[in-house]
Amino acid sequence: MNFLENYEPLLKAFWYIALPVSLFFGLQTIMTFIGLSDGETDVDSDTGDGELPFEIFTLRNLINFLLGFSWTGISFYNSMQNKTLLIIVSVLVGFFFVALFFFVIKQILKLSENNSFKIEYTLNKTAQVYLTIPESKSGKGKVLISVNGTFHELDAMTFSPENIPSNSSVKVVAIENNLLIVEKN
Repeated sequence: MNFLENYEPLLKAFWYIALPVSLFFGLQTIMTFIGLSDGETDVDSDTGDGELPFEIFTLRNLINFLLGFSWTGISFYNSMQNKTLLIIVSVLVGFFFVALFFFVIKQILKLSENNSFKIEYTLNKTAQVYLTIPESKSGKGKVLISVNGTFHELDAMTFSPENIPSNSSVKVVAIENNLLIVEKN
């Protein structure tokens, strides 16, 4: 590391952080891609209650922060005369790297969600009548219903003594033989 001898202390500090962190990040990335690391050592993929699906204080997040922090400091060292401002910008970019990692992981976890449709998911949901539903289970109509963010057109019947016209709002109260049983809202 002879090339660092003539640098100012702050720039040396940025380099002393950047080099090992970059090496560690590179090794971690290679190990993840070739399968030696599962890529989720710091990630808990249980997204059950809508909170963050991973921990904030992990080795991976520290590496991401230090990567953004150190390389920003090195990159802008000569162009920013105010070194306090340089450190503040470097810290902000470090936090941005961690936030970017959270965003990428969240998007990857969305890909692994099971969004297969099951008719049971329609129970107690509100639907929009698409084709008039005849009274007293005398025939089938159709409803549009959203399940897991996807609209489905499904057959429906009603126990009601009167027709439920198109564009009416209905609630699914039961399921019989893959038919929705609805009542007017």
